This record gives sequence, structure tokens and C-alpha cells, in this order.
Amino acid sequence: MTFHIDEDITFRKLEILLAFMEAGSLGRTAEKLGLSAVSVHRALHSLETGVRCTLFRLEGRNLLPTDAAHALADVGSEVLRTMAEGIRSTREIAGYAADRIRIGSLYSLTSRIVPALIRGLKLRKPDIDTDLVLASNADLLLKLRDGAIDAALMGQPVDAPDLESQLLFEDDLFFAAPAGSRFAGLASVDLHDCRDERFVALSDGFVTRSRFDEAFANAGFKPSVTITTGDIFSLMNLVSGGIGCTLLPGRVRDVLPPGVQMLDMRPRQHKLQRVVVCFLRTRERDPNLLSLLAASRSYAAELTATRDNP
Repeated sequence: MTFHIDEDITFRKLEILLAFMEAGSLGRTAEKLGLSAVSVHRALHSLETGVRCTLFRLEGRNLLPTDAAHALADVGSEVLRTMAEGIRSTREIAGYAADRIRIGSLYSLTSRIVPALIRGLKLRKPDIDTDLVLASNADLLLKLRDGAIDAALMGQPVDAPDLESQLLFEDDLFFAAPAGSRFAGLASVDLHDCRDERFVALSDGFVTRSRFDEAFANAGFKPSVTITTGDIFSLMNLVSGGIGCTLLPGRVRDVLPPGVQMLDMRPRQHKLQRVVVCFLRTRERDPNLLSLLAASRSYAAELTATRDNP
């Protein structure tokens, strides 16, 4: 069934009606709403036009509501309450200003960065709960654009004008080899000397895998990758077990398993990763995301201060 509501009846005018019924006079209503008495009177009169019946009567200089006005006020109160609840529910479904935020992250960021950002977020929004989704860079980007997550901690995507990003830090790649390998004790590793080496790597879609491929492409050969995995911690264990060498970001140095040695690479072979927190620009006014952005900026500033004042 289609319902037609006259255009003279609006939510704002219903709000004015309810305020008038509570205040009892045009002057007090105007003061309460920050309007002029003329504006209040005009809004109430247009409601009468919209419902096509008398809502008020004059008694001296006073405007008094009729039974019809009381009936409309009762309905208007319910309409406004229902609409407010509907808007709240709609925003929660879309992830806007809900009491829960869904954050996607790379596995390698869970040891220090994710806990630090969540602590910073909780300081700003103590009642917010967090769902953590771990995935590759490519999967996080898809989830972000599909609305499955609200924000992502990831390698900075290229050609993404639809995203708002905040740089957290820049990270370099290092050569990772089993302890006791032929690389032990070297000051640095030249990838050109690794053509016959066995390698393990992350699966396609991870930012570290992309930089891995770029590094060897620049070295002029495709490495022999015997095993791929979708988990950087499993990757480190494969290196520890002597299965092969790999390239690892510096941020995992503190959580390396025993038996893994991280070595610098020749300067021309360095591959930087820009790690960012990002979210859709269409949601740049969402209070939860603004709080996460503030926590991210504070964290980035602390890292910079620590680096400049070791």
C-alpha cells in the first residue's frame, strides 16, 4: 500500500509541534529551539494545512492545542522515535558509529602494532568492541570496499583514490636464512648470488610477496620457491626448519623463532613497505574511524619520536 503524506508535514515541524505542546507558548518554544516566534507559528500553521484540519484555537492572545493537535503529537512522537531508531540501526548495519569496529590487518602487524592501536582507540572510545580480521593485502582491500571491514592495517595500496590513508611507518625487507647457512656472518646479502638457493614465500596477494617478487625481478631472475604459505609466522618457521630462505619485513624481527637470521641486503636491493591504516573516503566522518585515525596519528608520532631520539 502506498501512503501519501502532504509535503507540509515534515519531521522538523513535528519536532516543533512536540516542543510547543511541552512548552505551552510560542515564546517559550522559540527560545527552546533557537527560533523566532514567527517561525514557530508559521510551522504550526503549515501543519494545519498539511493535515487539513484545525489543530489550534486562539483564546485571547494564547494559542491552544485542540484534541486533534494532541492526537497528531502522540503520533508524531512515535514517528520521530521510530525514525531515530531506524537511522541508528541503519548506521550500525553500515558500521557507522556503532559500538563495534571491524579492523582488518596483516598477520605481521599483530605482535605490536595492532595491540597499540586498539589501546589508543579504547582510550578515546572505552565502550567500543573490536573484531579483528586477518588476511592478505589483496583480500583486505576487497573486504574494505565490500563493507566487510571498517578499516584496514595494510601495505599502502596504489591507485586507490577511494581510500583515506594514514601512514604508520615505513619498513624495509631483509634477507632471512636458517641459522648456520652459508650466509651466516655476512654483513649483507647480494640477491644476484642466490640463483641456486631454495626459497619459501608468502602466497600471492600479500604485500611482502609483492616486494619479494619485485626484488628478484630487479636481480634478474625468478627464484625457486618450494613452498608458499598464507601466514608470515608459518613462513618464519619454515625458514627456521631449514626449508629455505625468504625475505621478511623488519617489523617481525622481535618475534623471529630460534634458528632464523635476518641479514641486510645490498642498498640497491632494498624494498620499502609503507604500512598504513586506511578506510573508505565516503566514511571519513564516521566517529569510530575518526577515533582510530587519531590513535594511528599518535602511534606514528611516537614511532617518529623514538626513531629520532633512540
